[in-house]
Amino acid sequence: MKAIRTVLAATTALCAATAANATDLEVTHWWTSGGEAAAVAEFAKAFDATGNKWVDGAIAGSGGTARPIMISRITGGDPMGATQFNHGRQAEELVEAGLMRDLTDIAKAENWAEVVRPSSLLDSCTLDGRIYCVPVNIHSQQWLWLNNSVFEKAGIPVPSNWDEFAAAAPKLEEAGIVPLAMGQQPWQTTLAFQVLMVALAGPDAYTKVFGDKDTGLAGGPEITKVFQAAATARDMAKNSNVQNWNDATNMVITGKAAGQIMGDWAQGEFQVANQVAGKDYTCLPGLGVNEVIMTGGDAFYFPRVDDAAITEAQGVLAKVMLSPETQVAFNLKKGSLPVRGDVDLNAANDCMKKGLDILAKGNIIQTPDQLMSADSVSLVNDLFVEFFNTPDMSAEDAQARFVSIIEEAD
Repeated sequence: MKAIRTVLAATTALCAATAANATDLEVTHWWTSGGEAAAVAEFAKAFDATGNKWVDGAIAGSGGTARPIMISRITGGDPMGATQFNHGRQAEELVEAGLMRDLTDIAKAENWAEVVRPSSLLDSCTLDGRIYCVPVNIHSQQWLWLNNSVFEKAGIPVPSNWDEFAAAAPKLEEAGIVPLAMGQQPWQTTLAFQVLMVALAGPDAYTKVFGDKDTGLAGGPEITKVFQAAATARDMAKNSNVQNWNDATNMVITGKAAGQIMGDWAQGEFQVANQVAGKDYTCLPGLGVNEVIMTGGDAFYFPRVDDAAITEAQGVLAKVMLSPETQVAFNLKKGSLPVRGDVDLNAANDCMKKGLDILAKGNIIQTPDQLMSADSVSLVNDLFVEFFNTPDMSAEDAQARFVSIIEEAD
């Protein structure tokens, strides 16, 4: 608690020091759903309290749509004050080109290495020993979200794992319920596959395929099982005709669908809808099979600019985003876990507690963005977009193409 009070005192002093030099700072991100908007408002509120002004630059359409726009602005000489990327190598080329601000001095002064947990999050912000971003949360993909009342309506016990969920699909369809809600954005199909791989083949197999580029394993029986499950998921989601992930989440909340494979950010939508974890909905980490979480999430980078006032405001925002109270306020709304290991989360709900327990046990894996290049990840994404949108593509053919991608991956 002493450490937290010290940081809070420093934050208060920082607010007073910067109030006289208020600066508008444009911050670009892709948080546009109800739960995301509630969370990002906490960042804006904390930054505005310093006397500066958060100028919101939300870009609809998720990261796949937003990132090219953000990158184009930075490389085109029209940088924003700060911008969101995911943990990993998405901004690596921008850093190498000297377009991103070095935050190493701030990180050392604020003792980030001692408070950011797991340390791999800060490692993902580091290139050649220098720190270039602020990790703000831990988002994990490995979750199955279930509407409890839907199963009661269909006369089926709420599933405790993927196999039980898949087995319930026929009865759910008889009751007029879509078994699996899935949006049509490319990253959603890739996420579903990755979650199935970790759950059904296991975290070690996942890491060897994406990290070690093990083509023998990628073409073996463990991954064959994953592709067969992906084909089952494709069939379960065949009547899910929505585009955005949060629209798919809303199908579950409203009882039009039974479940959704989605990251823990879905929890923000349940909260906005006043749904209670463990009562109205069930969350199964690792699909109830392998309870691990990905230590991915979101980070903010600060493009280099010649304006001293903006540079100063960037430093203020970097510190505010990692302050203890902002970490708690933001992540409770976002459904994610804080990156600081020294904050109090007594307000955490049933699902967040499950995530914290898994994190405490050290059952963590890295994201594909942390394990392979953005170009290789894009090729995997393209394959699974085609697979989920092409019902006559067999699991065997998709696996063969996957092996070829892994063989050439870097």
